[in-house]
Amino acid sequence: MLQPVSETALVDIPDAGPSHAPIYQTPDGFDLADNNAFTSGQPFDYYKRLREEAPAAWTPVPLAAGYWAISRYDDVKRIELDPETFSSQRGGINMATAERGSGHERLAGAALNTLISLDRPYHVPLRMQHRAFFTPDYIAELRKKVEVKVDELLDDMERKGPVVDMVKNFSEQLPLFTLCEMLGVDEKDRPKIVRWMHYLELASHMITEQAQGRKISYVFLAKFLWNVRQMFRYGESVLQDRRANPRNDLLTAIAQAEIDGEPLSQDFLDGAWLLIIFAGNDTTRNSLSGTMRLLTEFPEQKQKLLDDPSKIKQMVPEAIRMVSPVIFMRRTLMADTEIAGQKMSEGEKVIMYYGSANRDSSVFENPDQFDIERENSGDHLSFGAGPHVCLGQRVANMQLEVAYEKILSRFPNIKFTGNWSQAPNNFVNAISKLEVDLGT
Repeated sequence: MLQPVSETALVDIPDAGPSHAPIYQTPDGFDLADNNAFTSGQPFDYYKRLREEAPAAWTPVPLAAGYWAISRYDDVKRIELDPETFSSQRGGINMATAERGSGHERLAGAALNTLISLDRPYHVPLRMQHRAFFTPDYIAELRKKVEVKVDELLDDMERKGPVVDMVKNFSEQLPLFTLCEMLGVDEKDRPKIVRWMHYLELASHMITEQAQGRKISYVFLAKFLWNVRQMFRYGESVLQDRRANPRNDLLTAIAQAEIDGEPLSQDFLDGAWLLIIFAGNDTTRNSLSGTMRLLTEFPEQKQKLLDDPSKIKQMVPEAIRMVSPVIFMRRTLMADTEIAGQKMSEGEKVIMYYGSANRDSSVFENPDQFDIERENSGDHLSFGAGPHVCLGQRVANMQLEVAYEKILSRFPNIKFTGNWSQAPNNFVNAISKLEVDLGT
């Protein structure tokens, strides 16, 4: 029987350097392990330096194992396509795996006990049990509901405008609606998920601050712990209900899923609940907001869409390439290997930086240019590749397509005002505020 990943994952050994001496000198000027460093957005200029100067850069992490930062497209894709060498399950996909019993036990455990932290033979069969909710036919029906919801959200923005926070009034609302429709979450419970999402985005930052002995506001800590407890209690309750009273929804598919012929343990149910809350909300939210910024910064591209709205479908993958909503994923080496000429040893960590891979000029010509007619924009790695490619990518693409068809039709003069903020998070591109002027 499969043991929880939280009980078997290779725990990080602090200050463990690499077995082989680094052949590249890691550029200075940015700390990839510092959540606060990402409050100004992703460091695309620094990524370029990594690709050119240190494509496999040894990166220390305070109180955790260091890792090799992988920045070139071909190397990132190679890792994604070789799970036998580069394991998700052996050490998890987050920047660090804490020693068991080190605090925030249920949250830390759930972060490991997820579908995306499993390798073969467990990963693919479990993934297949959810596929009915990600088929083209299902998404076509879901799209009809999304179209109605987008109109409602734009009505509300117009009432509040002309200047509104797009994140609060649109970008966080649409993915929440879509996810809850898929899950079958009752209407009255949906606002809770938004609140939990905000606290989850700050979890990594808070845990790191605590581990480094920095003071955390008692009031914030109390609210954080209370919300995390409520999130897991709700998830446990609703999944138990779906086991007893199945419906035609994604929550039932999760609750009824099996590994080795056995129902998922509570550890894996916690992980499934955490993953669906985070992955189903956060990445689409940030892609929606980031796309608005791109359309403002590249007005000639926006004009092309206004002149020919049929190009919006082609724009979506290019926007997701540019935004790169997930910053990284980690893997643990199952055997000695070599990347970009750098020797690496079994047990060491590699982290794939998707925002860097997506701006690799060897693959994408003029990579910092937002080009809605780019022929190979669909080759981006924002959703990963291989067996772990994002299960919900079609749902995300559909939401962006519907959103911008209606936004640009209704508010052709809409633009980002320059007023924005980003949460301290080095895992996802967590845009927490983005003010727009509707132009009405």
